[in-house]
Amino acid sequence: MSRIGKKPVTLPKGVKVTVNGAEAVVEGSKGKLICPVPTGITLDVQADSINLTRANDEAQTRAFHGLTRALLQNAVTGVNEGWKKELDIVGVGYKAAMEGAKLRLDLGYSHPIFYEAPAGIAVAVEKNTHIIVTGHDRQAVGQAAADIRKFRKPEPYKGKGVQYTGEVIRRKAGKTGK
Repeated sequence: MSRIGKKPVTLPKGVKVTVNGAEAVVEGSKGKLICPVPTGITLDVQADSINLTRANDEAQTRAFHGLTRALLQNAVTGVNEGWKKELDIVGVGYKAAMEGAKLRLDLGYSHPIFYEAPAGIAVAVEKNTHIIVTGHDRQAVGQAAADIRKFRKPEPYKGKGVQYTGEVIRRKAGKTGK
């Protein structure tokens, strides 16, 4: 039995889950998410929890058992509390600012970079060098943060670029003199 799959998903107050065929609709105060339910996985929705069971012990079904439970837990957490990723900008002259709904990034190129967040994702800037990406969909928040980081990844010599808060950059030694 899957260690992850057999744990029940607890439903906090204000979160409602309905099963429509091959998908589970999770609704809460932050929004609504649709989670796919593969064949062979059955959801038993109680008043305060969801239990997942699988039809057989095939390798694919066992893998889907834990995956579906993790996706449901992420959806429940997202519509109740939301998800957040934080990015730091390191480098002299590197900065970020909000211009309307767009994020303006000055990352050492000859031109500024403008990033418009997808629907359901909010981007905020603190202190010109700290970016906060929030939303209720964990995958979308992570993808938006990765897209922003991709504009200037941290380089290994001085560590300049856009990095996740708390990320450790492996540094290389520079040139050595005679």
